[in-house]
Amino acid sequence: MIQFTVYGEPVAQGRPKFSTAGGFVKAYDPAKSRDYKDYVRLAATEHAPEVPLEGPVGMVLTVYRSTPKSFSKKRAAMAEAGQIQPTTKPDVDNYLKGVKDALKGVIWRDDSQVVEVFARKRYSARPRIEVKIKELS
Repeated sequence: MIQFTVYGEPVAQGRPKFSTAGGFVKAYDPAKSRDYKDYVRLAATEHAPEVPLEGPVGMVLTVYRSTPKSFSKKRAAMAEAGQIQPTTKPDVDNYLKGVKDALKGVIWRDDSQVVEVFARKRYSARPRIEVKIKELS
């Protein structure tokens, strides 16, 4: 099992941006998403296998977002205990997309190898993303 934590405010995968050059349309990641993927890739490199995984992979992703400043102390404590969960945007799958893209070529050969996923969003005073990866073969 490979597990690591990416500290800092999680960034969801943004919608692609488009530009035209020489009559051709080019799609690219927004800068914020691209920078966060680089950060995730850097954190994963310390825990990466010598050769990227080849077979089917399972993944558990826990996203801890900052507790909103508007929460009272009581609500903040409830959020920290997991009794209040973030039901606001961005969606948990947008966080998942960004992390999967970042781990391509570092942990696994291609993100299509991920056949099992469990992802969740929580609040925390220490924002981070916790990643667990397990080879299924």
